[in-house]
Amino acid sequence: MAESIGTVEILDVIPEVDISDSVKEFAGTNGNYYTREFKKVQSSKSGYCWTFNIGSAVFGPLWATARGLWGLFWVFSLLEMVFLVMLGLGVWGELGADKFARAERMQTNYEKMMTRAETAREQGDEEGAASFEKRAENLAKARDKATAEGEIAAAGGTRLLVIAIIGLVLIKIFEGWIANIAYERQYSRWRGDRTVRSGLSWPIGLLGFVIIAFVYVVTLLRFTTANPPDVITEFPIGNTYYLAIASWIDYWFDLASQNFAFLFQGVSRGIRLILDGVETLLVGTPWPVVMAVIIIFAYRSAGPRVAVFTAAALIYIAVLGYWQKSMATVALLGTASFLCVAIGIPLGVWFARSQRAFNMGRPVLDLMQTLPSFVYLIPIIAFFGTGKPPGILASMVFGLPPIIRLTTLGLRQVPKDVVEAARAFGATNAQILRNVEIPLATPSIMAGVNQTILMCLSMVVIAALIDAKGLGYDVLVALQYAAKGQGILAGVAILFCAIVIDRVIQGKFKDTEKGG
Repeated sequence: MAESIGTVEILDVIPEVDISDSVKEFAGTNGNYYTREFKKVQSSKSGYCWTFNIGSAVFGPLWATARGLWGLFWVFSLLEMVFLVMLGLGVWGELGADKFARAERMQTNYEKMMTRAETAREQGDEEGAASFEKRAENLAKARDKATAEGEIAAAGGTRLLVIAIIGLVLIKIFEGWIANIAYERQYSRWRGDRTVRSGLSWPIGLLGFVIIAFVYVVTLLRFTTANPPDVITEFPIGNTYYLAIASWIDYWFDLASQNFAFLFQGVSRGIRLILDGVETLLVGTPWPVVMAVIIIFAYRSAGPRVAVFTAAALIYIAVLGYWQKSMATVALLGTASFLCVAIGIPLGVWFARSQRAFNMGRPVLDLMQTLPSFVYLIPIIAFFGTGKPPGILASMVFGLPPIIRLTTLGLRQVPKDVVEAARAFGATNAQILRNVEIPLATPSIMAGVNQTILMCLSMVVIAALIDAKGLGYDVLVALQYAAKGQGILAGVAILFCAIVIDRVIQGKFKDTEKGG
């Protein structure tokens, strides 16, 4: 670096740092070689340069494990295994064996048909003989086709062998090139954290050898032999435990449904009571009144643009005859969403206040969000039967986690100094929650409400499987009978319901923020 001061030029020369002792301590063996190669890597602007490690190129995964580079071990092992399988198939793999076996079976059947044809002709049954000969002719054509396919597959062994050899050579070149670059990065981490693996460990290398030997042998036996051992392809126990556990689950489900029938029926009646009220409001009220109220509410909440879109969506729904089904769907959605919010916000407040409660509830929330919907329909049907209340319960399983998680998150993100200031002024816990924490957590809570509503709406098709009716039933029928037009129209109606609800809620929330 040069700097001019008047007519005098001063050269600032930054001395090169000697890393040889540090590299020798890190590498343990071949310290001079790694010092030279690490300097080459460090002098490269991009961090990638041409360097070649013969030990890595020859031993590949074994070198990586001995040097503590487990990431490279798995990458090298996977790449080598792919091409070793191809190599095994090319050398001793019985390519086309299944085709030839099929051709042999067809040849046997062909001979049987010809024998029957001769027998029928000897008995004077020319029509039967012609029928058997026709079948034999078809079998002969299929036999010839299978034989040709087997020959093509067998001929591909040489090509597969060449590809495997070229691939292995390229992989070895890649292993030799990337090794020093990856090892230099581990050295850089080691300089800042001496707990990082260093040196050459032969016991760890032996462990890597055992792993790849097992993986390679089992994989090659599976893919390169015509009849691999059953212990490789199938778990040896079989279905013994499966049948026993399934019977045990059936027993306890039946026992619970019998002993707690009063509880399940009470829950269904409660949900039915709320649902009947919402359906009376949306379905029983004359459609002009409902449509006008929805459009006015959209205008007041989200502005004229959303109101115009809401009117267009409602006209689409009404013109295509989906009005009652759409309102029934919205009634299902409204009931499920109301119950989710009524249950989810108090649970979110509890989880925000108690870490122990959150730790206990988090696995349940994870299970509710990750369990496939068709799986949790099974206990719902077993305990609550079919119909709209079970459909609402299924929607609640899917819609509860967002409102609980986002309420908890919003309350935990309230600044502690604000809470302490409110407490210093003599506010009680209930006042702090009502007047401080909930207002500040409102953005997160409203996002949870929005996500819960949309999650519940996404369950309308799944709920139709258990006779919840609504627009989901039309989509389900369209899937069963491949009625493309019906399915698309009903799906667009569901989409419009979702967009209108989403825009109105977002508009209402933005209006609340501005007012605040």
